[in-house]
Amino acid sequence: MEMHATRTIAADRMTVWQALNDPEVLKACIPGCEELTGSPEEGFSAVVKQKVGPVKATFKGEVTLSDIVEGTSYTISGEGKGGVAGFAKGGAQVRLADAEGGGTELQYDVEAKVGGKLAQLGSRLVDSFATKMADQFFERFQAHVEGSGAEA
Repeated sequence: MEMHATRTIAADRMTVWQALNDPEVLKACIPGCEELTGSPEEGFSAVVKQKVGPVKATFKGEVTLSDIVEGTSYTISGEGKGGVAGFAKGGAQVRLADAEGGGTELQYDVEAKVGGKLAQLGSRLVDSFATKMADQFFERFQAHVEGSGAEA
């Protein structure tokens, strides 16, 4: 499964970059996230509860950041295990650029694989779920960054 998207966020690049590296911001933006610990330097551990079609699961996973170019880009790699529900693993390349007319353009390219019961649900259901999750995350992220930028 692959996803590609771009969003324009009404905040400067360093504000967006700092939010992308803040565990509290990420925890608040990840749908179903119950716990997120760690740091950008050492990686993050997360516990996320989700329902994909008829399959409910609590995923426990690890996420690491690499190829970090301060204020510009990084690569996220991770894997989550949901017991009998299966697993999800993949990565994303995230890039920031100054948007025309102000703000920051956030672009992401995601590649992911699922296995176990999740894979048996069919690619259409899994793909639509993954797209919905990404959209929810970036909508929440954008609202958070733009909201805190307005207060500052």
